[in-house]
Amino acid sequence: MKFYTDIHVHTISSGHAYSTILENITFAEKSGLKILGITDHSDFLPGGAHIFHFSNLKIVPRKVNDLIILRGMEANVMDYEGNIDINEEYALKSLDYVIASFHPPCIEFCEDKSTVTKGIIGAMHNPWVKVIGHPGDNRYPFNAEEVVKASKQTGVILEINDASFKPTSVRPGVKENLIEVLKYCNKYDMPIMANTDAHICWEVGEFSCSIAFLEEINFPKELILNLYPEKLLDALGISI
Repeated sequence: MKFYTDIHVHTISSGHAYSTILENITFAEKSGLKILGITDHSDFLPGGAHIFHFSNLKIVPRKVNDLIILRGMEANVMDYEGNIDINEEYALKSLDYVIASFHPPCIEFCEDKSTVTKGIIGAMHNPWVKVIGHPGDNRYPFNAEEVVKASKQTGVILEINDASFKPTSVRPGVKENLIEVLKYCNKYDMPIMANTDAHICWEVGEFSCSIAFLEEINFPKELILNLYPEKLLDALGISI
């Protein structure tokens, strides 16, 4: 399989990433991507980008050569009601989409599946949120079927996070939990997307772990949005 989209990518503005927008674009073009999304961390995560960073993303070109550039943010889920840490409309209106993720500095681990499930579904009902970032971490367990049903209801996409499969990942249990999640995505005909969560340009568009995983479980290609850039834009509600 060849993936053509990567919409969870960080720049130096995230504080713990190491490449510029231009460097990420250069590697995206080399890898044959058609769509690249810049999604720096919001500022409640230590080192994250200031709100002005997001409000000014409108100056980033919409296209560079044949590569479409999307303007996004990785926001933090702050509580188990699903509230995120950014609500300034002037900044959010500059964005194409928001990825909502659980990060330990921002929300405590929770062993109760029903509580975490409530938090994920709450975030899905935020109109700015279009993607749930790196689900499957054992430290935030959830009811897979309920979350996939909510994904289907809201149209918010569940992410296959390539970085979570790597030996450097700090997230336990991801593969096993995603097998359960994708079982229900298949059952309910709900598309998913893979993203690299790149924190350095060499990772942009490098999906070897995700592709191996999806092929191993024989996940239907028609439900993998990375293979269909136009479908991905439609799923995000973006018109270029």
